[in-house]
Amino acid sequence: HSKPVAARSAACRVIVHVDLDCFYAQVEMIRNPELRDKPLGVQQKYIVVTCNYEARKLGVKKLMSVKEAKEKCPQLILVNGEDLTPYREMSYKVTELLGEFCPLVERLGFDENFVDITETVEKRLNQLQQSGCSGVSVSGHVYNNQAIDLRDTAHLRLVIGSQIAQEFREAIYARLGLTGCAGVASNKLLSKLVSGTFKPNQQTVLLPESCPDLIRGLDHIQKLPGIGYKTTKRLETLGVRNVCDLQAFPSAVLEKELGVAVAQRIQKLSYGEDESPVTPSGPPQSFSDEDSFKKCSSEVEVKEKIEELLPNLLDRIYKDGRQPHTVRLTIRQFSSTEKWINRESRQCPIPPHLIQKFGKESSSVISPLVDILMKLFRKMIDVAQPFHLTLVSVCFSNLKDLPSSKKGSIGFYLKPMSPPSRSGKRVREVEDVSQGEGSASWNQNCNRTGTTKTRKLSEEQKSNRKQAGIPNLPFYLSPGDIDQEVFRELPEDIQKEILSGKT
Repeated sequence: HSKPVAARSAACRVIVHVDLDCFYAQVEMIRNPELRDKPLGVQQKYIVVTCNYEARKLGVKKLMSVKEAKEKCPQLILVNGEDLTPYREMSYKVTELLGEFCPLVERLGFDENFVDITETVEKRLNQLQQSGCSGVSVSGHVYNNQAIDLRDTAHLRLVIGSQIAQEFREAIYARLGLTGCAGVASNKLLSKLVSGTFKPNQQTVLLPESCPDLIRGLDHIQKLPGIGYKTTKRLETLGVRNVCDLQAFPSAVLEKELGVAVAQRIQKLSYGEDESPVTPSGPPQSFSDEDSFKKCSSEVEVKEKIEELLPNLLDRIYKDGRQPHTVRLTIRQFSSTEKWINRESRQCPIPPHLIQKFGKESSSVISPLVDILMKLFRKMIDVAQPFHLTLVSVCFSNLKDLPSSKKGSIGFYLKPMSPPSRSGKRVREVEDVSQGEGSASWNQNCNRTGTTKTRKLSEEQKSNRKQAGIPNLPFYLSPGDIDQEVFRELPEDIQKEILSGKT
């Protein structure tokens, strides 16, 4: 009895797969609107990792070498995409927005999300049935142009799902300026497969009767989500190259080769069966906001920009419920000579007495936070000299649940060194999120972006500090652990608290 019930509940599900169009390129066009309508590629090392549709029309493709892309399209504009921060931040904003519609949102990389809208569909279905189903129409395309039968509740649920998917896409565009595709189907596998049928900025609904056509249309088993590279290679040695081969392959032989669990799972996938739930992803690991502009060239203007960014950020943190323990300021200086836009960041711990006020007395923390951020600013910019900024960004990270440990623990202040990258060099900029495309591990903090210099106190500075009664940092608090200049500017009682906590 349990199997038919499970099958019925699975068939009743409505899942939306949202896939943002050329995501990195879109983020860059939002950051710099002048790039719109121009062929744009996002470069990492010597590869164009993605490009906008203007570039695609001229022959540029994803993962093409920079050299080949430039040969295909000499007018291609390249933006350095090695700093993933803006993409990560925008990615979380999308997930956060979708979460306002429905709690069951699962992230897949930076640019994809699954949303289980079954409950919302059921509510709307009940309302429709009470008022009559007249006037219900599908939003977007129907796979294979299959005829819709509104008397079939499976069809009707998916049609309602298409309307909700349309609402998702409209909200993402209205609030974040991003376009994307969507697939609407009865499970995660099918919604992902069908979402890319019509691109860009379109959506497709898959009715149950068209599922076999969609699955059989895959020309290689590796195009079936859930079958990885190694499994593909093992299947190929067994003579299994496409979905039809996998469907026809003897289950007993497959189970012997791959194990029962894997064999049964991938054979189910070959028939479009996927019972995996939409599992909500964890909360964001940072909150940030930024403002870009043509010119900002005075301390007063910088302070104003920071003051404008803080209220919205503090509101988002308050809604999240956790407390940040680190604040980072990022700036971008104008350069007419450098090929790549250069950002520079400094960060420091948030003093414990301010952390306690987050959420309760947010307005009272703005002024001291501005003071801290302006100190960070002065570490990057010599204000006695002319400067020209084109961006200011504030980020709160190292988010923790309300502390159970004693206030002012040393852990709030220490900044772990970034791990060596595969090349053996220190990672140039380490972000504070553990999940993300193309990154094996990301540490939580970085000291200064774009430099490997170690700051050391001069003998004169040490002498001055001794006269002032402020101890030098002990050997185990290296410059990589804590910013000495920021440490010196903290109140003396907090300095002692940090040192006593370590010793």
